[in-house]
Amino acid sequence: MASLRIYPKSVHGNVSMARDESGRDVLLAAGEIRPLDHEAAAFLREKFPFTAPVPVLSRPRTIGVGDRLGIATPGHIRVFEEYDATPVLAQQSIRELNLTGRTYADVLDSVTFAVFREDFQRGFGADGDHLKRFEDVESALKLGYTMITLDCSEHIHTGDALAEIPQELRDRYLGKQFDIGEGISLRFEESDLAKILHIYGEAIDFAAAVWKEFYEKRRAKADFEISIDETATPTTPLQHFFAANELTLRGVRMATMAPRFCGEFQKGIDYIGNLSQFDEEMRIHAAIARHFGYKLSIHSGSDKFRVFPAIGRHTQGVFHVKTAGTNWLEAMRIVAEHDPALYREIHTYALSAFPEATKYYHVTTNLAQIPDVNAMGDAALPELFDMNDARQLIHITYGLILNHGDFRTRLYRLWDERSEEYAQALQRHIGRHLSTLGVPKRSE
Repeated sequence: MASLRIYPKSVHGNVSMARDESGRDVLLAAGEIRPLDHEAAAFLREKFPFTAPVPVLSRPRTIGVGDRLGIATPGHIRVFEEYDATPVLAQQSIRELNLTGRTYADVLDSVTFAVFREDFQRGFGADGDHLKRFEDVESALKLGYTMITLDCSEHIHTGDALAEIPQELRDRYLGKQFDIGEGISLRFEESDLAKILHIYGEAIDFAAAVWKEFYEKRRAKADFEISIDETATPTTPLQHFFAANELTLRGVRMATMAPRFCGEFQKGIDYIGNLSQFDEEMRIHAAIARHFGYKLSIHSGSDKFRVFPAIGRHTQGVFHVKTAGTNWLEAMRIVAEHDPALYREIHTYALSAFPEATKYYHVTTNLAQIPDVNAMGDAALPELFDMNDARQLIHITYGLILNHGDFRTRLYRLWDERSEEYAQALQRHIGRHLSTLGVPKRSE
């Protein structure tokens, strides 16, 4: 026991966490040394309820901080000790789990250990992100996830086809004016309604069916988010209103909805698009959300600094923003700073793996714009993370990188040695997100 280095904030009676002489974190419980496995996490969640997730979307400002690596939570906690917002610390999609080789249990357990170690007692959520199948929703709920993000993309249709409009919907929408307050009125023409029904009709049926099965029949308590953002074309305010109105009429009570906003919300880089158009449409989207009583959810929210002020202003500080890949990029910036040789190896591999990665993510990366890392000095390598094309190269190849050769082992060894620097980097970077969104500091 003398060789154990106990984490001071983790001491809760006869239970604490410590690092042993081999550099492994362990749990100390009543004099027994236990590995940090699923059984230990379940023990902590039962004995110390603050280490278990709770529904949080009823709180005004919530931020999803997806941690693909299982090492970012200590840094995230520092952000939410500083800023008056609530984190969703466990947030992963099935796609991310498949690419990283993790499970929903792994994700939640790593958060539980970090929350206990840092004694974070402000509450956090756990999001089964971008779920598309009934069985995946069921799995996340059984594990104790407190938020379900239902991805309706496979039920959203593109193209210019016009659906036949049932008489019930004609009577409900045509020739009517919908005043949603704040000086905003919406009106449907027949062509609008036929196109919207073609695009979103099946998605609305799907979302209503999931709600009925898990929330009405099985009485799930998790927050329910509906995602219609994974589409090729933006969700207009009129389309947003239709989807929200139809779902509400079917008894669906979503905590948040994620439309596909105008412009480009690409991974790991700032917003691309017309700021005036975004500002005007965000004003209406936010008013629609308030009208129906839910929050707007902004997906691919990492690094969208150009539009954060408009989001904060028009939502009146009531929003949910999701980040994920930017945390991985900050981890890789640490690699570029402290092990240039390893970074060059990874960067070179990423260039070869990029075509495969584009099967999973939509980006407009121009690889020709990325400098030759072998011609760059060591001190200049971190500057790559200030370049959009280089950021996206590393951003979308994360799963391939982690599963190639011995990269995973070497990377985790370095991140463990530089854990304090990584936590500080996340505190700065995610803190900038919250500051630009207009989130006040807790001391203010």
